[in-house]
Amino acid sequence: MEYRRAAIPAVAGGLMVTLLLWWAGASAEALRLEGANDVLGFAAVADLQRWLLPWAYDPSGTAGGYVDGTGASRYLDLYHTAIQIRFAAVFVLYTAGALLLIRRLPAERGRRTWAALLALWAWGLVTATLAVTVSAPWLIAAGGHGSYRFLPQLASASSAGRQIAVPVALVTAAWTVFVARLALKGTEPQPRENVPARPAVLAATAGTAVVAVSLIVLSYHSNAASLQTAFTGTGRFGEPGDLLRQWLLLGAWSGPAGAPLGDWLLYRLGDVLLLAVVWCTLRRLPGLLTRVSFPAMAAGGICAIVLGLLAAQALRMAQDGTGTSSGLLYVASGLGEGVTAALLWGALAGVAATVTLRAAAGRMAAPSD
Repeated sequence: MEYRRAAIPAVAGGLMVTLLLWWAGASAEALRLEGANDVLGFAAVADLQRWLLPWAYDPSGTAGGYVDGTGASRYLDLYHTAIQIRFAAVFVLYTAGALLLIRRLPAERGRRTWAALLALWAWGLVTATLAVTVSAPWLIAAGGHGSYRFLPQLASASSAGRQIAVPVALVTAAWTVFVARLALKGTEPQPRENVPARPAVLAATAGTAVVAVSLIVLSYHSNAASLQTAFTGTGRFGEPGDLLRQWLLLGAWSGPAGAPLGDWLLYRLGDVLLLAVVWCTLRRLPGLLTRVSFPAMAAGGICAIVLGLLAAQALRMAQDGTGTSSGLLYVASGLGEGVTAALLWGALAGVAATVTLRAAAGRMAAPSD
């Protein structure tokens, strides 16, 4: 797909996700109205405020849990700068990623439409996470104590605002695909990469094995604890354990211990589902792309892990959910976890899959030469 055609839906999606997140942040003020607690309940209001305040322009809240009222008042201009950087990063990052995905995965009728929708949904969540991380240093400084335990504060800031980004990213993906379909009207069907089945299976297996290193090996409780305490240090960049866990661990698990084996296995189905989603995505992705390239496969690997995380988290919500409104919001607080680690391991999985695919395809073509 040509750049000029792909740029239209990419920019439209970037504007949409920015406006929706801005609207979500502005809606946080409504939760302070008299009667909100009576209608929604204290627990639901508290959960919604925690979801929305990281995107609010009003510094009176505790966006991400690290900006207090005193510090925000003292550094009001710095706080506003941080929020402006956050929304600018949302637009730029979503537009850039959507441009790549739409060019290599055009939203044509059939499987490609659904593939593009899911990929853009995942990328919207990645965009929100990256935007929060990029703007976090300014927001931490606005609290008046930026030099104190900076890395733990950065880790906490990077995990803020992800829950509301899940539905926002889905709406944005649907809008982007709709505009992309309009941009494709009157054009010839885009060619697909011809990928033999065996190299595709090997590539998907290699990429999934990379993901398993984080999900199974590093995320085991003793290894995660070692990672937390292996690096300490002092000063502004001391205590990097929380940040390392955030970037390196896709989950957390331990043995059944005193829990019934059946319940433990049932809860571990989420990890199995994550790996299954990643494998199936990497298996199908090369055949859907107009050209298999390292950037496209890296972006696809990131989106595959994010979709797997969402599927696993939805399964655990079904296992742990309650029938009450506040209970549902509480259970849904886990949505979007692990996206930061998905950036690293998804890119590595995509690169590993691409290298394996080209090597396997080259071996198959060698005898015919």
